[in-house]
Amino acid sequence: MGTNDKGSPIDDIGYLTRSEHRAPTLVALTVRPRSRSELWEMTGVSSSTLRRTLREFEDRNWIRRNEYQYEATPLGAYIASAVAELIERVEIERKVRDVWQWLPDEESGFTIEMCADAVVTVAEADNPYAPLNRFLTLIRDTHQFRFVGTDIAIFEPYRNELCQQVIDGMQTEIIHPPKIAKYYRSNYPELFAKTLASDNLTMWLHDELPPYGIGIFDNRIAICGHDSDSVTVRVLVDTDSEDAREWAESKHEFYRHQTPTVPLETVEK
Repeated sequence: MGTNDKGSPIDDIGYLTRSEHRAPTLVALTVRPRSRSELWEMTGVSSSTLRRTLREFEDRNWIRRNEYQYEATPLGAYIASAVAELIERVEIERKVRDVWQWLPDEESGFTIEMCADAVVTVAEADNPYAPLNRFLTLIRDTHQFRFVGTDIAIFEPYRNELCQQVIDGMQTEIIHPPKIAKYYRSNYPELFAKTLASDNLTMWLHDELPPYGIGIFDNRIAICGHDSDSVTVRVLVDTDSEDAREWAESKHEFYRHQTPTVPLETVEK
């Protein structure tokens, strides 16, 4: 009986994924030939388990033996590439599985692939300010900051430090609704006036902004997802992905070019 008769493609996929060492072993053999002892050290499984795995791979023509080393065949490399991509996709999906509803949708041009190397910080019951703390870390490490969205006011717990960063020289551009400027001017007039007097802050007012926030820092961009019902930040996704930065820059420019600069002294209290 040939190997093609041994079950279905799903059976082969199941075989590779039932034990955590199998897919990494096959992927490793696509990089370069390796000895059994090297694979044993890499996987941490027993020698008998590894021996069975290599035999199964040989039966499927995924690998071949060359003296004391094993290497992937073109068939094995083909399978390994697909499995590695699947594992990467699942790893990315697991990062954002529980918070995707608060992030931009694909119609905005944002894609899940942009989260591949992202830091995903989620508000938990025992640490509700985790996303805000991460945001503050990013603010402290940047010299230029741009923000577009409806929820800059959600960073209320850290308004003093945010404003102090601006006063101390952080060049800042913010696009947000007029009601936010009115809120700060009414409730924190001295802090508002001092921040403006630094000449490091430019604000544009826009009534129709996305239901999430986009922060652009020196070396990273961040997406802030918030729950409109509880008015709390649920997740902060930050990344140095070039694709994500290009997307964030385009969003900022889109709203910036729609919005005339409004003298903030004209904003009603």
